[in-house]
Amino acid sequence: MKTLAFVLAAALPALAQSARPVQELSTNAGMVQITPVTHASLMIQGGGKVIHVDPTSPGNYEGLPAADIIVITDIHGDHMDPKVLPKVQKADTVILAPEAVAKTVTTATVIRNGETKTMGAWTIEAVPMYNLKRGPSEGKLFHDKGRGNGYVLSYGGKRIYISGDTEGVPEMRALKNIDLALVCMNLPYTMPVDEAAEAVRAFKPKVVIPYHYRGQDTKAFESALAGSGVQVKLVDWYYK
Repeated sequence: MKTLAFVLAAALPALAQSARPVQELSTNAGMVQITPVTHASLMIQGGGKVIHVDPTSPGNYEGLPAADIIVITDIHGDHMDPKVLPKVQKADTVILAPEAVAKTVTTATVIRNGETKTMGAWTIEAVPMYNLKRGPSEGKLFHDKGRGNGYVLSYGGKRIYISGDTEGVPEMRALKNIDLALVCMNLPYTMPVDEAAEAVRAFKPKVVIPYHYRGQDTKAFESALAGSGVQVKLVDWYYK
């Protein structure tokens, strides 16, 4: 019997716009829904919690529920956007973010690489995301180690990895027991398709979905993982 199931869900009833490509993950505590919003932004629902990841103004939040939890990965505008927060939060929303983000989003609770927070039935672990070699100029990196967070979200016996902006760093390659991985791939800020596929081969999630991939050939990513035992799910993150 399959323990991991993904299906393409129909449009959320409250939405008048085109169907969102909602994905569903089966867990031993019930179904989790993953809703792409745009680029690096998404919403996760399960266990009575709504989690918005990197909400940004270009995203269409019409009809989406407000967040119980917001997680922010980094300070760049496609991840941290204070202007959009009033649209997606309510009075008791908890914002989890790295210290660099909390300097701007001052209501955030700081979570650092290696730290874990428990929010209801969810466990949220901050993991490193950074560049190894790519940067705006010699000796500088787009993302310094320790500044931003990727996240591993655990619920119902399943583990969801959200990479944030990163190259295929050793901490990514060392991940264990990941059921669903959302992995970035775009240049110049993160890594190209071939490097992303190589990193995924190292930690072998059950399923991987490319995100934060604007302009990249996700079919080439799928081909690069052929025979790896990793299921590649291609989802349109730019459907609007």
